[in-house]
Order: sequence, then structure tokens, then C-alpha cells
Amino acid sequence: MPLSDKQTTLATLRTIVAQFVAERDWRQFHTPKNLSMSLAVEAAELMEHFQWLTPRESRELADSADKLREVADEISDVLCYALALANELEIDVAAAFERKMAANRKKYPAEEFRGRYGPDDPGR
Repeated sequence: MPLSDKQTTLATLRTIVAQFVAERDWRQFHTPKNLSMSLAVEAAELMEHFQWLTPRESRELADSADKLREVADEISDVLCYALALANELEIDVAAAFERKMAANRKKYPAEEFRGRYGPDDPGR
């Protein structure tokens, strides 16, 4: 049965990444430095799909199955390196995410930032 977001846990994805790395004996190369650099490279490859597009065109990219598949592949590469880095540093991603979102809620209260990206932005 294929994986889906609704049924697959973060722990399952981390295990899949760890097994993939172990099967290839790549942990020796998976230093935090190398993984963070690889993550940045993959994020740049993701951005490349949207470079020079207008905001409208970037949303319309989802209408092309081929383009969407390419973007999904890049997102998967980003996620894979992020999970490999979390594995290497033994970071509990869910706990870190929860902590960071709580900090974001304080930093960007909904009543002040709803529909705007900054306190000086009049909204769009």
C-alpha cells in the first residue's frame, strides 16, 4: 500500500531515511555540515521551478501534472535531507516543530498579522 500523509507518521519517514542511509553505508558522509549543505542545494533546486514566475503562474504550476511531479520530487529531496539531519543530530522533529510554532504564534499574533506579512504592511 502506498504511503500517504494521512496514514504515515514522521517516525516512519525517519526510519525509511535511516534504512536507506544504512543500506548504502552513507552515515560516514552524513555529517551535519554535509547534510545542511545538501538540504540548501535541494531547496535551491526547488526554488528553480518557481524562478521568474509571477505569483499567479506559481500557483498555476499545480495544473501541470509533470511540473507538479518535479516539484514533489524536490520537496521529497528537501524532506529527506531534513530528516537525515534530524536523525544524525537526534532531534525530535515533532517537539521542535511544536516549540517553534508556539514561538511563531507569539511573534506573529493572528490579530496583528492576519492578511499582512508585517506590522507596517497595510494588507493586500
